[in-house]
Amino acid sequence: MLDVDQILQLHEAKVLLWHQQNVVNDQVDDLLIPLAIICQQHLYNFELWHQEDIARSPEATDSQIAQVKRNIDRLNQARNDHIEKIDDWITEVLKRESIQLKHNARHNTETAGSVIDRLSILSLRIYHYREQCDRDDASTEHRERTLGRWSVCLEQRKDLSNSLRALLRDLFDGSAVHKTYRQFKMYNDPSLNPFLYKKPSANS
Repeated sequence: MLDVDQILQLHEAKVLLWHQQNVVNDQVDDLLIPLAIICQQHLYNFELWHQEDIARSPEATDSQIAQVKRNIDRLNQARNDHIEKIDDWITEVLKRESIQLKHNARHNTETAGSVIDRLSILSLRIYHYREQCDRDDASTEHRERTLGRWSVCLEQRKDLSNSLRALLRDLFDGSAVHKTYRQFKMYNDPSLNPFLYKKPSANS
């Protein structure tokens, strides 16, 4: 079964490392599955976070924003693919361990992979709020406001991680139903996005 504390430590350690490196060249494939999948999914969130920052810069040109938008689409697709990979791994383990569902097994509103994704994003938010709290050039009001938000994020991470522990426990004792819910993103599919499959008219 997944170790939630290990996932939290991985998220926190990698966020710190990747910011210190400035350029992400960390190897994630040297980790054991499923941590390698979780780490790669976390890396996509890390890259998405900073692409979003670039897109909101008032100095960004139209061409830069267009490229960032394409980067975000690509990274978001990969991020969602890896949420599914986490859930697929859980499916394989449940099958391998022959976990039988109880007659009153419940459905959860989100999968374990989705919760791990939310924890990944929270770890980024916690890092960046802590960074704002420590700014020497910021006003006291700014630091106090961000410190309050940082504290709320820590509480949210605690609650969410406890919910993940409970969900995993229920999955592996047959009290909860596990499924991989496919995202089926349409915008990157040239056969589904009208702006990709429709050819320009002769009068265009």
